[in-house]
Amino acid sequence: MPYLTHELVNDRIQTLHREAEEQRLVSHLRRVQRARRRVQRANERLHRVMAQEI
Repeated sequence: MPYLTHELVNDRIQTLHREAEEQRLVSHLRRVQRARRRVQRANERLHRVMAQEI
C-alpha cells in the first residue's frame, strides 16, 4: 500500500508541474498577443500621421 500512495503522490506532482508549465505558456502567449496589438495600434497611428502630412 505505501507503494501505491507513493505513486499517487508522484503522479500528482507531475500533474502539477505540467499544469504550471501550461500556465507559463498561456501567460507568455498573452504577453505576446498584447505586444502585437500594441505594435499594430502604433503602426496604425503612424500611418494616419504620415497620411495627414502628405
